[in-house]
Amino acid sequence: MHMYPYFFSMLRKVRAYIEEFHLLTDDKPIIVGVSGGADSVALLSVLCDLNYQCIAAHCNFHLRGSESDHDEAFVRTFTSARNIPYYKIDFDTESYAEEKHISIEMAARELRYQWFEQLRVSLSAQAIAVAHHEQDNVETVLLNLIRGTGIKGLTGMQPKNEYVVRPLLSVKRNDILAWLEHKDISYVTDSTNLSDEYTRNFIRLKIIPLLEEINPSVSEAIIRTAENLTDAEKLYASSLSEYQKKVLSEDHSVLIEPLLNTPAPKTVLYEILKSYGFNRSVVNDIYLSLSGESGKRFYSSTHQLLKDRDRLFIVPLAEPEKDTQCLFLNEQDREIQSPIKLSLRNEVIIESPSISKEKNIATLDRDKLQFPLCLRRWKEGDWFIPFGMKGRKKLSDYFTDRKLSLFEKEKIRVLCSGENIVWIVGERIDNRFCVDKNSKEMLIIQFFD
Repeated sequence: MHMYPYFFSMLRKVRAYIEEFHLLTDDKPIIVGVSGGADSVALLSVLCDLNYQCIAAHCNFHLRGSESDHDEAFVRTFTSARNIPYYKIDFDTESYAEEKHISIEMAARELRYQWFEQLRVSLSAQAIAVAHHEQDNVETVLLNLIRGTGIKGLTGMQPKNEYVVRPLLSVKRNDILAWLEHKDISYVTDSTNLSDEYTRNFIRLKIIPLLEEINPSVSEAIIRTAENLTDAEKLYASSLSEYQKKVLSEDHSVLIEPLLNTPAPKTVLYEILKSYGFNRSVVNDIYLSLSGESGKRFYSSTHQLLKDRDRLFIVPLAEPEKDTQCLFLNEQDREIQSPIKLSLRNEVIIESPSISKEKNIATLDRDKLQFPLCLRRWKEGDWFIPFGMKGRKKLSDYFTDRKLSLFEKEKIRVLCSGENIVWIVGERIDNRFCVDKNSKEMLIIQFFD
Protein backbone atom coordinates (compact mmCIF):
# COMPACT_ATOMS: atom_id res chain seq x y z
CA MET A 1 0.00 0.00 0.00
CA HIS A 2 1.39 3.38 -0.94
CA MET A 3 1.40 6.17 1.58
CA TYR A 4 -0.03 9.02 -0.39
CA PRO A 5 -3.27 7.48 -1.72
CA TYR A 6 -4.05 6.23 1.79
CA PHE A 7 -3.03 9.57 3.30
CA PHE A 8 -5.49 11.51 1.18
CA SER A 9 -8.21 8.84 1.53
CA MET A 10 -8.15 9.18 5.33
CA LEU A 11 -8.29 12.97 5.19
CA ARG A 12 -11.10 12.92 2.64
CA LYS A 13 -13.15 10.50 4.71
CA VAL A 14 -12.85 12.54 7.92
CA ARG A 15 -13.40 15.86 6.11
CA ALA A 16 -16.54 14.48 4.43
CA TYR A 17 -17.87 13.24 7.78
CA ILE A 18 -17.24 16.62 9.40
CA GLU A 19 -19.03 18.40 6.57
CA GLU A 20 -21.96 15.94 6.44
CA PHE A 21 -22.80 16.49 10.12
CA HIS A 22 -21.61 20.13 10.38
CA LEU A 23 -19.22 19.25 13.19
CA LEU A 24 -16.60 22.01 12.85
CA THR A 25 -15.90 25.40 11.30
CA ASP A 26 -12.61 27.05 10.37
CA ASP A 27 -12.95 30.20 12.46
CA LYS A 28 -12.43 29.00 16.05
CA PRO A 29 -10.06 26.61 17.84
CA ILE A 30 -10.98 23.07 18.89
CA ILE A 31 -10.23 21.39 22.21
CA VAL A 32 -8.90 17.91 21.36
CA GLY A 33 -8.87 15.33 24.15
CA VAL A 34 -5.52 13.54 23.90
CA SER A 35 -4.73 10.59 26.19
CA GLY A 36 -1.64 9.55 24.25
CA GLY A 37 -3.27 6.41 22.89
CA ALA A 38 -3.53 5.59 19.18
CA ASP A 39 -7.05 6.95 18.69
CA SER A 40 -6.56 10.38 20.25
CA VAL A 41 -3.12 10.88 18.71
CA ALA A 42 -4.58 10.04 15.29
CA LEU A 43 -7.47 12.44 15.86
CA LEU A 44 -5.10 15.29 16.71
CA SER A 45 -2.89 14.48 13.72
CA VAL A 46 -5.79 14.32 11.25
CA LEU A 47 -7.38 17.57 12.45
CA CYS A 48 -4.03 19.38 12.24
CA ASP A 49 -3.50 18.06 8.69
CA LEU A 50 -6.97 19.38 7.84
CA ASN A 51 -5.73 22.80 9.04
CA TYR A 52 -8.00 23.15 12.09
CA GLN A 53 -6.76 25.19 15.05
CA CYS A 54 -6.18 22.47 17.65
CA ILE A 55 -5.59 22.75 21.40
CA ALA A 56 -4.50 19.50 23.06
CA ALA A 57 -6.01 18.70 26.47
CA HIS A 58 -4.66 15.84 28.60
CA CYS A 59 -6.09 14.39 31.83
CA ASN A 60 -3.86 12.53 34.26
CA PHE A 61 -6.24 10.36 36.30
CA HIS A 62 -3.39 8.83 38.35
CA LEU A 63 -4.87 5.34 38.10
CA ARG A 64 -1.83 3.47 36.71
CA GLY A 65 1.08 4.87 38.72
CA SER A 66 4.17 5.70 36.66
CA GLU A 67 2.34 4.63 33.47
CA SER A 68 -0.07 7.57 33.86
CA ASP A 69 2.87 9.95 34.25
CA HIS A 70 4.56 8.43 31.20
CA ASP A 71 1.42 9.09 29.12
CA GLU A 72 1.38 12.71 30.28
CA ALA A 73 5.06 13.16 29.36
CA PHE A 74 4.45 11.62 25.93
CA VAL A 75 1.57 13.99 25.11
CA ARG A 76 3.58 16.99 26.31
CA THR A 77 6.55 16.02 24.11
CA PHE A 78 4.32 15.16 21.13
CA THR A 79 2.50 18.51 21.17
CA SER A 80 5.63 20.53 21.89
CA ALA A 81 7.40 19.05 18.84
CA ARG A 82 4.48 20.15 16.65
CA ASN A 83 3.89 23.55 18.30
CA ILE A 84 0.37 22.56 19.35
CA PRO A 85 -0.98 24.43 22.43
CA TYR A 86 -1.13 22.00 25.36
CA TYR A 87 -3.09 21.94 28.62
CA LYS A 88 -3.16 19.25 31.28
CA ILE A 89 -4.86 18.58 34.59
CA ASP A 90 -4.40 16.11 37.47
CA PHE A 91 -7.32 14.26 39.06
CA ASP A 92 -7.67 12.19 42.23
CA THR A 93 -10.11 9.92 40.43
CA GLU A 94 -10.45 7.25 43.12
CA SER A 95 -11.40 9.79 45.80
CA TYR A 96 -13.93 11.41 43.47
CA ALA A 97 -15.49 8.02 42.68
CA GLU A 98 -15.75 7.17 46.37
CA GLU A 99 -17.23 10.55 47.23
CA LYS A 100 -19.86 10.33 44.45
CA HIS A 101 -20.50 6.58 44.94
CA ILE A 102 -19.85 5.87 41.27
CA SER A 103 -17.51 3.60 39.32
CA ILE A 104 -13.96 4.60 38.44
CA GLU A 105 -14.96 4.68 34.77
CA MET A 106 -17.86 7.02 35.43
CA ALA A 107 -15.74 9.22 37.69
CA ALA A 108 -13.06 9.59 35.01
CA ARG A 109 -15.71 10.42 32.42
CA GLU A 110 -17.37 13.09 34.59
CA LEU A 111 -14.06 14.71 35.54
CA ARG A 112 -12.81 14.68 31.94
CA TYR A 113 -15.86 16.28 30.36
CA GLN A 114 -16.33 18.83 33.14
CA TRP A 115 -12.77 20.06 32.62
CA PHE A 116 -13.01 19.96 28.82
CA GLU A 117 -16.09 22.19 28.98
CA GLN A 118 -14.39 24.64 31.37
CA LEU A 119 -11.43 24.78 28.99
CA ARG A 120 -13.69 25.28 25.96
CA VAL A 121 -15.40 28.25 27.58
CA SER A 122 -12.20 29.87 28.89
CA LEU A 123 -10.42 29.54 25.52
CA SER A 124 -13.47 30.44 23.40
CA ALA A 125 -13.16 27.15 21.53
CA GLN A 126 -15.94 26.00 19.20
CA ALA A 127 -16.03 22.34 20.22
CA ILE A 128 -14.49 19.46 22.15
CA ALA A 129 -13.25 16.73 19.80
CA VAL A 130 -12.97 13.19 21.18
CA ALA A 131 -11.54 10.14 19.44
CA HIS A 132 -14.39 7.62 19.43
CA HIS A 133 -14.33 5.50 16.29
CA GLU A 134 -16.55 2.91 14.63
CA GLN A 135 -15.55 0.05 16.94
CA ASP A 136 -16.28 2.19 20.02
CA ASN A 137 -19.75 2.75 18.59
CA VAL A 138 -20.32 -0.98 18.10
CA GLU A 139 -19.26 -1.61 21.70
CA THR A 140 -21.62 1.10 22.94
CA VAL A 141 -24.61 -0.41 21.15
CA LEU A 142 -23.83 -3.87 22.51
CA LEU A 143 -23.22 -2.55 26.01
CA ASN A 144 -26.58 -0.74 26.03
CA LEU A 145 -28.32 -3.84 24.66
CA ILE A 146 -26.81 -6.06 27.37
CA ARG A 147 -27.80 -3.66 30.14
CA GLY A 148 -31.28 -3.13 28.71
CA THR A 149 -32.20 -0.01 26.80
CA GLY A 150 -34.83 1.79 24.79
CA ILE A 151 -34.62 2.74 21.15
CA LYS A 152 -32.31 5.70 21.85
CA GLY A 153 -29.71 3.43 23.46
CA LEU A 154 -29.56 1.36 20.29
CA THR A 155 -28.68 4.38 18.14
CA GLY A 156 -25.20 4.40 19.64
CA MET A 157 -22.90 7.41 19.77
CA GLN A 158 -23.89 10.48 17.83
CA PRO A 159 -21.52 12.59 15.69
CA LYS A 160 -22.35 15.61 17.84
CA ASN A 161 -23.75 16.10 21.35
CA GLU A 162 -23.94 19.80 22.15
CA TYR A 163 -20.26 20.88 22.07
CA VAL A 164 -18.76 17.37 21.93
CA VAL A 165 -17.92 16.14 18.40
CA ARG A 166 -16.64 12.76 17.16
CA PRO A 167 -14.90 13.27 13.79
CA LEU A 168 -13.54 9.68 13.66
CA LEU A 169 -16.86 7.90 14.22
CA SER A 170 -16.95 6.60 10.64
CA VAL A 171 -13.34 5.37 10.79
CA LYS A 172 -12.33 1.79 11.61
CA ARG A 173 -9.74 1.03 14.27
CA ASN A 174 -7.49 -0.67 11.71
CA ASP A 175 -7.61 2.49 9.55
CA ILE A 176 -6.42 4.52 12.54
CA LEU A 177 -3.48 2.19 13.15
CA ALA A 178 -2.59 2.20 9.45
CA TRP A 179 -2.70 6.02 9.40
CA LEU A 180 -0.27 6.21 12.32
CA GLU A 181 2.04 3.66 10.72
CA HIS A 182 2.12 5.47 7.37
CA LYS A 183 2.72 8.81 9.11
CA ASP A 184 5.37 7.20 11.37
CA ILE A 185 3.63 8.56 14.45
CA SER A 186 4.22 6.84 17.79
CA TYR A 187 1.68 6.50 20.58
CA VAL A 188 1.33 4.89 24.01
CA THR A 189 -0.62 1.74 24.80
CA ASP A 190 -2.88 1.68 27.84
CA SER A 191 -2.29 -1.66 29.57
CA THR A 192 -5.89 -1.77 30.82
CA ASN A 193 -7.07 -1.98 27.19
CA LEU A 194 -5.43 -5.43 26.98
CA SER A 195 -7.26 -6.85 30.01
CA ASP A 196 -10.84 -7.91 30.76
CA GLU A 197 -10.95 -5.67 33.84
CA TYR A 198 -13.64 -3.38 32.48
CA THR A 199 -16.95 -4.30 30.85
CA ARG A 200 -16.27 -2.49 27.58
CA ASN A 201 -12.96 -4.26 27.18
CA PHE A 202 -14.67 -7.60 27.79
CA ILE A 203 -17.07 -6.85 24.94
CA ARG A 204 -14.17 -5.80 22.70
CA LEU A 205 -11.92 -8.77 23.45
CA LYS A 206 -14.44 -11.56 24.03
CA ILE A 207 -17.95 -10.84 22.75
CA ILE A 208 -17.25 -9.26 19.37
CA PRO A 209 -14.77 -11.98 18.28
CA LEU A 210 -17.44 -14.60 19.08
CA LEU A 211 -20.05 -12.70 17.08
CA GLU A 212 -17.61 -12.46 14.17
CA GLU A 213 -17.52 -16.25 14.04
CA ILE A 214 -21.25 -16.09 13.14
CA ASN A 215 -20.97 -13.02 10.89
CA PRO A 216 -17.49 -11.68 9.98
CA SER A 217 -19.13 -8.34 9.12
CA VAL A 218 -21.07 -8.09 12.39
CA SER A 219 -19.61 -4.66 13.25
CA GLU A 220 -20.80 -3.18 9.96
CA ALA A 221 -24.21 -4.78 10.48
CA ILE A 222 -24.53 -3.27 13.97
CA ILE A 223 -23.54 0.18 12.69
CA ARG A 224 -26.11 -0.03 9.86
CA THR A 225 -28.78 -0.99 12.39
CA ALA A 226 -27.82 1.92 14.67
CA GLU A 227 -27.99 4.35 11.73
CA ASN A 228 -31.44 3.04 10.75
CA LEU A 229 -32.64 3.37 14.33
CA THR A 230 -31.33 6.93 14.57
CA ASP A 231 -33.97 8.11 12.10
CA ALA A 232 -36.57 5.87 13.71
CA GLU A 233 -35.74 7.42 17.10
CA LYS A 234 -36.31 10.91 15.71
CA LEU A 235 -39.78 9.88 14.54
CA TYR A 236 -40.38 8.20 17.90
CA ALA A 237 -39.35 11.34 19.82
CA SER A 238 -41.55 13.56 17.64
CA SER A 239 -44.55 11.28 18.07
CA LEU A 240 -43.92 10.96 21.80
CA SER A 241 -43.84 14.73 22.17
CA GLU A 242 -47.29 15.00 20.61
CA TYR A 243 -48.73 12.34 22.92
CA GLN A 244 -47.16 14.01 25.97
CA LYS A 245 -48.98 17.23 25.11
CA LYS A 246 -52.26 15.31 25.18
CA VAL A 247 -51.70 13.52 28.49
CA LEU A 248 -49.96 16.21 30.55
CA SER A 249 -52.12 18.86 32.21
CA GLU A 250 -51.03 22.41 33.00
CA ASP A 251 -49.92 21.36 36.50
CA HIS A 252 -47.77 18.59 34.91
CA SER A 253 -49.97 15.80 36.29
CA VAL A 254 -50.61 12.84 33.98
CA LEU A 255 -54.23 12.49 32.79
CA ILE A 256 -55.14 8.80 32.96
CA GLU A 257 -57.87 8.54 30.31
CA PRO A 258 -55.92 10.35 27.55
CA LEU A 259 -52.87 8.25 28.49
CA LEU A 260 -54.79 5.00 28.08
CA ASN A 261 -56.03 6.19 24.67
CA THR A 262 -52.48 6.41 23.28
CA PRO A 263 -51.21 3.49 21.15
CA ALA A 264 -48.57 2.50 23.75
CA PRO A 265 -49.61 3.93 27.14
CA LYS A 266 -46.96 2.13 29.22
CA THR A 267 -44.18 3.46 26.97
CA VAL A 268 -45.56 7.00 27.02
CA LEU A 269 -45.84 6.78 30.82
CA TYR A 270 -42.25 5.56 31.16
CA GLU A 271 -40.86 8.32 28.94
CA ILE A 272 -42.64 10.90 31.10
CA LEU A 273 -41.71 9.42 34.47
CA LYS A 274 -38.07 8.47 33.83
CA SER A 275 -37.05 12.14 34.16
CA TYR A 276 -38.42 12.01 37.71
CA GLY A 277 -36.23 9.02 38.60
CA PHE A 278 -38.81 6.23 38.21
CA ASN A 279 -37.35 3.03 36.74
CA ARG A 280 -39.14 0.62 34.42
CA SER A 281 -40.09 -1.76 37.23
CA VAL A 282 -41.84 0.96 39.24
CA VAL A 283 -43.47 2.41 36.11
CA ASN A 284 -44.88 -1.04 35.37
CA ASP A 285 -46.43 -1.13 38.86
CA ILE A 286 -47.84 2.37 38.34
CA TYR A 287 -49.33 1.31 35.01
CA LEU A 288 -51.01 -1.71 36.61
CA SER A 289 -52.55 0.59 39.24
CA LEU A 290 -54.30 2.87 36.73
CA SER A 291 -57.57 0.96 36.91
CA GLY A 292 -57.43 0.62 40.70
CA GLU A 293 -58.57 2.80 43.57
CA SER A 294 -57.21 6.26 44.31
CA GLY A 295 -54.60 6.97 46.92
CA LYS A 296 -51.79 4.57 46.02
CA ARG A 297 -48.33 6.08 46.17
CA PHE A 298 -45.08 5.25 44.39
CA TYR A 299 -41.59 6.57 45.05
CA SER A 300 -38.37 7.26 43.21
CA SER A 301 -35.23 8.58 44.89
CA THR A 302 -36.36 12.17 44.26
CA HIS A 303 -40.16 12.16 43.78
CA GLN A 304 -43.39 10.60 44.86
CA LEU A 305 -46.34 9.83 42.63
CA LEU A 306 -49.95 9.68 43.78
CA LYS A 307 -52.61 7.84 41.83
CA ASP A 308 -55.74 10.01 42.12
CA ARG A 309 -59.17 9.56 40.55
CA ASP A 310 -58.37 10.68 37.03
CA ARG A 311 -54.71 11.60 37.08
CA LEU A 312 -51.25 10.93 38.45
CA PHE A 313 -49.69 13.66 40.57
CA ILE A 314 -45.89 13.92 40.77
CA VAL A 315 -44.20 16.02 43.45
CA PRO A 316 -40.65 16.25 44.83
CA LEU A 317 -39.94 14.40 48.03
CA ALA A 318 -39.85 16.70 51.02
CA GLU A 319 -39.09 16.38 54.69
CA PRO A 320 -42.32 15.40 56.47
CA GLU A 321 -43.78 18.08 58.70
CA LYS A 322 -45.71 17.37 61.87
CA ASP A 323 -49.38 18.36 61.85
CA THR A 324 -48.89 20.13 65.18
CA GLN A 325 -46.06 22.32 63.90
CA CYS A 326 -47.14 25.95 64.10
CA LEU A 327 -45.59 29.16 62.84
CA PHE A 328 -46.67 32.17 64.90
CA LEU A 329 -47.40 35.53 63.25
CA ASN A 330 -47.13 38.56 65.48
CA GLU A 331 -48.89 41.92 65.09
CA GLN A 332 -45.77 43.58 63.71
CA ASP A 333 -45.04 40.91 61.07
CA ARG A 334 -45.41 42.15 57.51
CA GLU A 335 -44.32 39.09 55.56
CA ILE A 336 -43.13 35.50 55.85
CA GLN A 337 -41.20 33.54 53.25
CA SER A 338 -41.45 30.00 54.59
CA PRO A 339 -43.14 27.52 54.66
CA ILE A 340 -45.32 29.62 52.34
CA LYS A 341 -45.04 33.23 51.28
CA LEU A 342 -47.50 35.67 52.83
CA SER A 343 -47.64 39.47 53.00
CA LEU A 344 -49.65 41.27 55.69
CA ARG A 345 -50.82 44.88 55.97
CA ASN A 346 -53.27 46.84 58.11
CA GLU A 347 -55.72 49.32 56.65
CA VAL A 348 -58.00 51.69 58.57
CA ILE A 349 -61.58 51.75 57.28
CA ILE A 350 -62.71 55.30 56.51
CA GLU A 351 -65.53 54.70 54.08
CA SER A 352 -66.96 51.54 52.51
CA PRO A 353 -64.05 49.10 52.36
CA SER A 354 -62.88 47.57 49.07
CA ILE A 355 -62.73 43.83 49.60
CA SER A 356 -60.94 41.60 47.09
CA LYS A 357 -62.75 38.50 45.88
CA GLU A 358 -59.52 36.72 44.96
CA LYS A 359 -58.97 33.44 46.81
CA ASN A 360 -55.33 34.33 47.45
CA ILE A 361 -56.29 37.46 49.41
CA ALA A 362 -57.98 37.36 52.82
CA THR A 363 -59.58 40.55 54.15
CA LEU A 364 -60.19 40.16 57.88
CA ASP A 365 -61.56 42.30 60.72
CA ARG A 366 -58.43 43.23 62.63
CA ASP A 367 -60.25 43.63 65.96
CA LYS A 368 -61.71 40.11 65.83
CA LEU A 369 -58.27 38.49 65.72
CA GLN A 370 -56.27 37.23 68.66
CA PHE A 371 -52.49 37.51 68.19
CA PRO A 372 -50.22 35.78 67.64
CA LEU A 373 -51.91 34.03 64.76
CA CYS A 374 -50.94 30.42 64.08
CA LEU A 375 -50.12 29.07 60.61
CA ARG A 376 -50.21 25.27 60.44
CA ARG A 377 -51.20 22.31 58.31
CA TRP A 378 -54.83 21.29 58.49
CA LYS A 379 -55.72 18.07 60.31
CA GLU A 380 -58.66 15.70 60.54
CA GLY A 381 -61.44 17.14 62.69
CA ASP A 382 -60.74 20.77 61.68
CA TRP A 383 -63.85 22.79 60.91
CA PHE A 384 -64.75 26.37 60.02
CA ILE A 385 -67.77 28.48 59.10
CA PRO A 386 -67.37 29.30 55.38
CA PHE A 387 -67.71 32.96 54.46
CA GLY A 388 -71.35 33.78 53.70
CA MET A 389 -72.70 30.83 55.70
CA LYS A 390 -73.85 30.26 59.28
CA GLY A 391 -73.25 26.57 59.87
CA ARG A 392 -69.93 24.90 60.51
CA LYS A 393 -68.29 22.62 57.92
CA LYS A 394 -65.53 20.07 58.28
CA LEU A 395 -62.50 20.88 56.21
CA SER A 396 -62.45 17.31 54.88
CA ASP A 397 -65.99 17.80 53.53
CA TYR A 398 -65.07 21.18 52.08
CA PHE A 399 -62.11 19.61 50.25
CA THR A 400 -64.33 16.84 48.91
CA ASP A 401 -66.81 19.42 47.60
CA ARG A 402 -63.91 21.26 45.96
CA LYS A 403 -62.67 17.93 44.49
CA LEU A 404 -59.14 18.53 45.72
CA SER A 405 -56.63 15.72 45.19
CA LEU A 406 -54.73 14.17 48.08
CA PHE A 407 -51.61 16.11 47.10
CA GLU A 408 -53.57 19.36 46.98
CA LYS A 409 -55.02 18.62 50.41
CA GLU A 410 -51.57 17.90 51.81
CA LYS A 411 -50.35 21.34 50.75
CA ILE A 412 -53.21 23.17 52.46
CA ARG A 413 -52.41 25.34 55.46
CA VAL A 414 -54.79 27.13 57.79
CA LEU A 415 -54.39 30.41 59.65
CA CYS A 416 -55.82 30.32 63.16
CA SER A 417 -56.78 32.83 65.82
CA GLY A 418 -56.62 30.93 69.06
CA GLU A 419 -58.35 27.61 68.39
CA ASN A 420 -60.46 28.97 65.53
CA ILE A 421 -59.61 28.77 61.83
CA VAL A 422 -59.54 32.23 60.29
CA TRP A 423 -58.60 31.31 56.73
CA ILE A 424 -58.04 28.19 54.68
CA VAL A 425 -55.06 29.78 52.95
CA GLY A 426 -55.69 30.30 49.25
CA GLU A 427 -59.28 29.02 49.58
CA ARG A 428 -61.83 30.69 51.87
CA ILE A 429 -62.05 32.76 55.06
CA ASP A 430 -64.16 31.99 58.10
CA ASN A 431 -67.39 34.02 58.30
CA ARG A 432 -66.73 34.92 61.95
CA PHE A 433 -63.70 37.02 60.99
CA CYS A 434 -65.03 38.83 57.95
CA VAL A 435 -65.29 42.61 57.68
CA ASP A 436 -68.76 43.97 58.48
CA LYS A 437 -70.46 47.36 58.93
CA ASN A 438 -68.97 47.75 62.41
CA SER A 439 -65.37 47.01 61.41
CA LYS A 440 -62.83 49.80 61.98
CA GLU A 441 -59.60 48.24 60.72
CA MET A 442 -58.75 45.47 58.26
CA LEU A 443 -55.88 43.00 58.13
CA ILE A 444 -55.23 42.14 54.49
CA ILE A 445 -53.16 38.99 53.88
CA GLN A 446 -51.98 37.89 50.45
CA PHE A 447 -50.82 34.38 49.64
CA PHE A 448 -48.22 33.99 46.88
CA ASP A 449 -48.72 30.50 45.46
